[in-house]
Parts: sequence; structure tokens; C-alpha cells
Amino acid sequence: MHTAHDWITTPITTPITADLIRGALDLEHTPHGVLPHRLPARARAQNTDPQLATAEAQPSGVRLVFRTRATSVELDSLPTKRVYVGAPPRPDGVYDLLVDGRQAGQGSVRGGNTVTVDMAAGTAESRPGPVGTLRFTGLSDRMKNIEIWLPHNETTELVALRTDAPVEPVPNRDRDRRVWLHHGSSISHGSDAASPTAIWPALAASLGGVELINLGLAGSALLDPFTARAIRDTPADLLSVKIGINLVNTDLMRLRAFGPAVHGFLDTIREGHPTTPLLLVSPIYCPMHEDTPGPTALDLTTMSAGQLRFQPMGDPAERAVGKLTLNVIRDELSRIVKQRSVDDPNIHYLDGRALYGESDFAELPLPDQLHPDAATHRRIGERFAELAFTAAEPLFD
Repeated sequence: MHTAHDWITTPITTPITADLIRGALDLEHTPHGVLPHRLPARARAQNTDPQLATAEAQPSGVRLVFRTRATSVELDSLPTKRVYVGAPPRPDGVYDLLVDGRQAGQGSVRGGNTVTVDMAAGTAESRPGPVGTLRFTGLSDRMKNIEIWLPHNETTELVALRTDAPVEPVPNRDRDRRVWLHHGSSISHGSDAASPTAIWPALAASLGGVELINLGLAGSALLDPFTARAIRDTPADLLSVKIGINLVNTDLMRLRAFGPAVHGFLDTIREGHPTTPLLLVSPIYCPMHEDTPGPTALDLTTMSAGQLRFQPMGDPAERAVGKLTLNVIRDELSRIVKQRSVDDPNIHYLDGRALYGESDFAELPLPDQLHPDAATHRRIGERFAELAFTAAEPLFD
């Protein structure tokens, strides 16, 4: 693998261990190397949903972090790329290089495994592929902090790390920023963002000067008890839970079940974080589900034209029997936080429309009617950072 680069000295291969990785809750050892997971093994053992299994294994917010004088860095990885029948080809996942916190390069890894998904037929076919190499050269020879952010939307097994100078973990004195753990849907996962540091939680974390653990799980912010336990058991200084859109997408529960499920989810989190600042965030503006219940379905007529768009399948009249819409969810989340704040002064509520509302949709519409594009990720990240971290009276105080 490494013969393609003309190393001036013999490259140093550094084992990829937990002290070099941030943002993952578990590392699985595979025949090729290590696979970062964003849910712990106990949670994964209780999951039976292939969607969640895929989402949590995509390393959104996960990065390699180390100190070195190396001028050349190579990372061998085995990506798993997803191809959707009838949809435009997806670009290779992007890796972001940060040097001392500043963007210094990007790259992608070709090859890898391929999963071909036929969403209309509900099938998926896997095909194995080769390990690829990511390479960054021409770095300064001073001691520096290196971060390699892994693709937020591409399962990535880490195979080997090579440098032309020794690597060491970042000292604890450089890791004293507050840790922010965020849980949300595909929007928090980073769907349609430009790169892993451009997903809105990563942007907000950078602007707010905090360390991110991102439990944005595409299609899977569904109040699962094992996710609540994972949050409960993970050390963090700040917590946020953004809930709503996936419950409408899946038509998973009715209002009668929703309120108690939210309380149960929060109760579990509070078992491990009794006084940690906790922000409950409702959905951003999404016209098709503001007052129309789910489920959400692909618009097959646009897929045949090479476009991916979603459409609502519910009827507004079904709200009368307890079906959830985004406005119903916002009202209930606001009520729950108001009720809980009597005994829990460290819980707060943020209406998601403060991050992206009706006027934003008019300016920056959701391309597929559901997910924000790259420009909208930046807007949401900047607004969240302002409201939660840097305002005169920040929500995370």
C-alpha cells in the first residue's frame, strides 16, 4: 500500500488505538483493522434495525487526533460505499485534515466495499472491495495537533496509520474543552453536508469551542431506550437531544405514547447526568410535515428522473386520532420541558425553527423536501452556536 509514496525515511506505522480516536463510543476489531462505532456493543446487541446499524457505523463526528512532527501522513482504510438504484451516483466520502484546529486539506479513498440498495424493492446487495489509501504530504515539520475527520456518511474501517515521524496522543492539557454530546436524526448525522467538519453539529462545536460526540443517527432518532442508556453512560459536560422528524417519517407512535416515551428517555439520561445542562430541540421547519402526519415515502416519479425527493403519506385529519406532526411534537416537547424544569433547572427547550424556519425555507429550500444542503448546514450550525454557546445568555450556561 505505502510504496506509492516516496518516503524519505522508513515510514512509522502506529497502531490505531482508542487514545487516538475521538467521537466514537466503541471500537470493533475486524480482520482488516478497527471499525469505529457510535453506539456501544450493548446497544448494538439490542438493535434489530438495519437502518440504525448502518447509521451508527458511519463515523459522523469521529476523528483521528494525535501530535506529531510528521510532514507526511497516510491512512489506509476500507470504506463501505452505498449505491442507490435509480438515484444519482453518490460521491466518495470526504476526509477533512485539520492542523492545530484549522482546515489544511481534504481527500477521499477509492475502492472499498459496495452496498447496492434498491429502495423501491427493499433489497440490498453487498460486494467486497479493496483497501484504499488517504495521503497528506507537505506538512510543516513543527510539533502540531493533527485531526483527520472521517467521512460522516461512509462506514470506514481503519487499517493502518503511517507517518514519517513518531505519533503521540494529544496531552490531557490540550483536551480540557467541554464535551458536548448531541443526539438527533439524519440532519444531525450530516445528510447532504459537504464534508465531515461541515455538518452542522461539527460547525457549532468548532464555533462554540467544545469537543463533539455526535449521536446523530440517520432515520433513527426514535427514543430507543438503548440510545438513552448510551447517552447516560457517556461522560459529557453538555447534552442535547433533537427529536421529532424521524418519529413522523416512520409513523412510529401516537401522541399517547410519545409524551411518556420522551419522559422515559430523559429520565434515563438523568440517571447518569443528573445536573448536566440538557437542551431538548424540536424539529426544524419542514413544510410537508408541519401539519401532515407520516409516514414519509420516496417519490418514485422523481427517482425515475434521477432525482431524490420525499413526500408525506398521511392525512392532516389523522391528527384527531393522535398521529404526530411537527407542530404537534413541538407543542408537546415545549410542554414537557416546562413541566420538568420545575424540578430540573438545567433542562432547556429550543424550537428548531429558530435554527431553520419558514423564511429560511423560502431562501434555502430543502432540495429533497426533507434534508438541508451544505449552505443550510452552515446556517443551522452558526445559529445553534450563537444560541447555545456564545449568546449573552447561552442555553448551555
